[in-house]
Amino acid sequence: VQLQASGGGMVQAGGSLRLSCAASGRTFRIYTMGWFRQAPGKEREFVAAILWTGGSQNYADSVKGRFTIARDNAKNTVYLQMSSLKPEDTAVYFCAARMLYSSSYDNWGQGTLITVSS
Repeated sequence: VQLQASGGGMVQAGGSLRLSCAASGRTFRIYTMGWFRQAPGKEREFVAAILWTGGSQNYADSVKGRFTIARDNAKNTVYLQMSSLKPEDTAVYFCAARMLYSSSYDNWGQGTLITVSS
């Protein structure tokens, strides 16, 4: 599976952005899609995840109520709608796919930078 992320950019605190992650290849083997982020000087951290077939979503406490993950299976795309952005949300955001019968995220897209100014 190949993943292509897009939608990063600069935004002021309190603003909104939407990230997209388009999947191609053997998408029928995707179990979960997730978003992760890595801020400068910090380790990569989990942001949100959603079952590829829909339904269950999971969020990091730091983004609950502000970020929403959604998927469009017809377009093989997962979105991350981010609202009420804070400077501490500044990071490179990555989408990733966990495949069926896998216990980890094996496929990663390139990162997209989000910069939130105060």
